[in-house]
Amino acid sequence: MNGHRPFLVVPAIDLRAGRCVRLVQGSFASVTVFPLDPAEQARRFAAAGAALIHVVDLDAAEGKGNDNRAAIAAIRAAAPCALEVGGGVRSADDARRLVDLGVERIVVGTALARSPEAVAGWIAELGRRFVAGIDARAGRVKVAGWADDAGLADTDLAGRLAALGVAGLVYTNIAVDGTLAGPDVARTVEVARAAGLPTILSGGIGGEADVAAAAGADPLVVGAIVGRAMYEGRVDLARLLARFPQPPVR
Repeated sequence: MNGHRPFLVVPAIDLRAGRCVRLVQGSFASVTVFPLDPAEQARRFAAAGAALIHVVDLDAAEGKGNDNRAAIAAIRAAAPCALEVGGGVRSADDARRLVDLGVERIVVGTALARSPEAVAGWIAELGRRFVAGIDARAGRVKVAGWADDAGLADTDLAGRLAALGVAGLVYTNIAVDGTLAGPDVARTVEVARAAGLPTILSGGIGGEADVAAAAGADPLVVGAIVGRAMYEGRVDLARLLARFPQPPVR
């Protein structure tokens, strides 16, 4: 294990129209479609040793009435590891549907920024399976598929999370997401400390050194999501998972 502390290396599956895709800075105008079926992709991630797979339903996030629940169900059936799913979870019914599919962790972003009291109610009903998704550009929270400004700073929203009972946080700097240019470790640490919660970094991972930098940043930064770099062969998922012990996902 090379002396590294436990650190989640979290492979990502972004879904659009039932297929694996990647965006650059969240723009639907910059979609790259990858050839593998999402369920097969998830099966390979689990076989490599992933403890957690991060799934984003881009269609649901866009809010135009489409979703990828069938693909998520297929991923659930294919992969025995834990699933973390976000994108378009804006009602208790949305959350219940994911629970019924067997999803362990549910990421909430837009609802958290706009209706935190509603999210507190979901947690009371469905338990501590909810993870805050804070997506920001220049420190400003973006919602509704990153299209709208939520009117508050990322650190301000983070500071409200513990009182709601969320289990953790996924923080994305939109400016580096999908660029392979390196993650914003410093801002991730700042937001994690504001929240006082275990935080997974998202956006900008371009190579193994970026994962190592995140792993060495702060005890509250407990993992990093790896997407485009993995799909384009810049990182070897199995090698990363062997390098960093994977903690149990609760």
